[in-house]
Amino acid sequence: MHRRRTALVLSAVIAAAAPLLTACGSDAHPGAAAVVGGQRITVSQLETRVNEVRKAQRAAVQNDAQYVRAIASTGGLTRETLYGMVFDQVVHRAAQDGGVAVSRKEIQQMRAGLEERAGGATALEASWLAQYGVPPQRLDDNLRLQVEGHKLATALNTDTSKPAFWKALSTASKELHVDLNPRYGTWDVQKSSRVDAKTPWVREVTAEPSEQTT
Repeated sequence: MHRRRTALVLSAVIAAAAPLLTACGSDAHPGAAAVVGGQRITVSQLETRVNEVRKAQRAAVQNDAQYVRAIASTGGLTRETLYGMVFDQVVHRAAQDGGVAVSRKEIQQMRAGLEERAGGATALEASWLAQYGVPPQRLDDNLRLQVEGHKLATALNTDTSKPAFWKALSTASKELHVDLNPRYGTWDVQKSSRVDAKTPWVREVTAEPSEQTT
């Protein structure tokens, strides 16, 4: 039996990630944009990810004027990209804690359903880039996050909008001792949101996979 599924979509504007993120000074972690689970996300790595988005945006438009508009609409891309890199690890840790694993088949099923709705692979990639700042080469990684998030919510007998889900992410964030360089902002532990942002990070879309996920 095929069921419509709701895909938790990580927007380029990640505003309500699961918590914690204490400030990390550049003296303590030189060259680090953030430290997650004892591992540094370097400024160089962050710049590489931002450049991936910019190159994809440039390839998706026909002239310089369109590219300028694309840049203007994503002016906070560096900060938002870092939040996404950190948040990916938080969700993955929470999924591991919850005994959740994701197979390649599940990712392919989600992608197939979304491609069908979007009108093909190219259209889906363009949509994810424009709406969520996810370049084509990172799409499968993002879909893995979506599957992990929804499977975790199911394991917790809740959904991604409920406190139980966000509590699990908060716990994972604390376990990872996430340390964010203050130049990129801070997150409010109690509200599970970015202090300097107002837009929710969750977008809800429905997709009907070609076959039921197991």
